Amino acid sequence: MKKGKVFLVGAGPGDPKLITVYGKECIENADVILYDRLINNELLNYAKKDAELIFCGKLPGKHAIIQEQIHTLLVEKASEGKIVTRLKGGDPCVFGRVGEEAEVLAEQNISYEIVPGITSGIAAPAYAGIPVTHRDYATTFAIVTGHGRSEKENDYLNWSALAQGIDTLAFYMGIGNLHHICTMLVKHGRNPETPVAIIQWGTTEHQKTVTGSLLTIEKEAEEAEITHPAIVLVGEVVQLRKKLNWFEDLKGISV
Repeated sequence: MKKGKVFLVGAGPGDPKLITVYGKECIENADVILYDRLINNELLNYAKKDAELIFCGKLPGKHAIIQEQIHTLLVEKASEGKIVTRLKGGDPCVFGRVGEEAEVLAEQNISYEIVPGITSGIAAPAYAGIPVTHRDYATTFAIVTGHGRSEKENDYLNWSALAQGIDTLAFYMGIGNLHHICTMLVKHGRNPETPVAIIQWGTTEHQKTVTGSLLTIEKEAEEAEITHPAIVLVGEVVQLRKKLNWFEDLKGISV
């Protein structure tokens, strides 16, 4: 039997219109779609009526299907000659574990393609009126995983480099670790008055944004009842939100 093919697709940050043209085609042509928790389910309306839909979502600390099972499913379905679309929130190469999945497919000699998507660390701030770079405020930008904790011995970040060498920082998965993030940045030389924004459910009608500084953002987030999924954005570019808050003004969204 001829082997199928796997498309590892970025679904974008939440707004279903932000899927790429190629990403939409991959959904439309798939026999099987394995999709994550953070994709917009409206995208599944593009699927064929007889497409098999498999939910692979993972809540923090709770995995619906563990990663090894996802690997097995990708191999099994493709080996049956099926076209498989693995649909991931944002961009599959940004904390999407696409490298692990592609490695497994390569080892099994299964054909695959990686289809980039718009990542939330850039899109969510944009929808909150904050460009991650700006000639007057920021010429460097970094995407950072935000869940490493020193007490669990899994904090491998170079905090000095982040605090002193990067203008704008976008922390993914950082809400539960917000205190540690703010503390470490200040400890390693970042001005405690540095502006911070947190954008929850960015690019969707549920978008919610709070702003503060490294000293105050924990309190602001707690009072606004901010939860995951959210991007924590640190840098002087956050100041631009006052002028450029186009999406929430358009939708009449307020915190």
